[in-house]
Amino acid sequence: MSDHIENEEAVAATVMREGRGGLFRSLAHRLAGDREVLPDEGRLPSFDRATSWLNSEPLTPAGLRGRVVLVDFWTYTCINWLRTFPYLKAWAEKYADAGLTIVGVHTPEFGFEHELRNVIAQSGALGVHYPIAVDSDYGVWDEFANHYWPAVYIADAEGRLRYHHFGEGEYARTEMVIQQLLVEAGAEGVDMDLVMVDPQGLEVAADWRSLRSPETYLGYGQSSGFLAEDAALYDRPHDYEGAGGLPLNAWTLTGVWTQAQHAAVLNQAGGRISFAFQARDVNLVMGPATVGASIPFRVRLDGRELDGANGTDVEADGRGVVRDQNTYQLVRQPGEVEERVFEIEFLEAGAEAYCFTFG
Repeated sequence: MSDHIENEEAVAATVMREGRGGLFRSLAHRLAGDREVLPDEGRLPSFDRATSWLNSEPLTPAGLRGRVVLVDFWTYTCINWLRTFPYLKAWAEKYADAGLTIVGVHTPEFGFEHELRNVIAQSGALGVHYPIAVDSDYGVWDEFANHYWPAVYIADAEGRLRYHHFGEGEYARTEMVIQQLLVEAGAEGVDMDLVMVDPQGLEVAADWRSLRSPETYLGYGQSSGFLAEDAALYDRPHDYEGAGGLPLNAWTLTGVWTQAQHAAVLNQAGGRISFAFQARDVNLVMGPATVGASIPFRVRLDGRELDGANGTDVEADGRGVVRDQNTYQLVRQPGEVEERVFEIEFLEAGAEAYCFTFG
């Protein structure tokens, strides 16, 4: 998956060197292949098992006949999906009038993502304006036999699936498939240039060349790398002592925490999480255990202030506030990436920490 993204970045770097004019991008497009022979992967499955719809009345394969349909499985805290969203948004804006419909299927990973009010709030904050099939019971997920976030399936105007891609990357090829299927459906005047996007914050692609830390869950249901892991302590408060000299991709707790199945839950103010990582970015899915609460926190690297390495959800001095359950970008390093120790301290009780991701 990372190879595809690195290839995409190489193309983008070449465009930057040669200029952004449509002529060059059209040439690059043609060199990639004017027309791909796409397989028939079966009918477009039903959306009938969606629990609700946002931005649209309920859609059906029959009602979408005559349009090219891109189905995108996502969940709003997924860093991998967030990094694909600039392309989805650009394709929706560029190709809707030519006959493309994007259907975002929001299938939750964490418990709070099952709450419709959260999906409404976060899709609005992100700017997801195309139709959303809310899939809180995994019905549409099962109809597609899907297993991944993000996952893209594209159907032609006859309602036949012709392409799929799992994960990040392959943006140029995916857009070329959209263009090809629109032309085959009879669309005229399709702009064959590829979109240019300007990702910000969490949307920026990972620095794959320096990334050595994996997605890491803190709840015991999927946890890995926790130095104080002890099944006898699950689901009850414990005063953890922390640890120094963490090996790469190990983490520990300091203070009174409950390691629950879904998350690490802080019981007393002043609790800390420390993680030895190597990546440009550190993101943490977290939130207050009580809806409406605000929990201040402070972030350090190697025991010191961030010194310009703060992420978009942290002030320059490392301070921030958790106000809802979401993905927070805590560190973005501007310089050389090497192994470091991240620490977050919560100044009040009640924080839930679900999952670290890196970029």
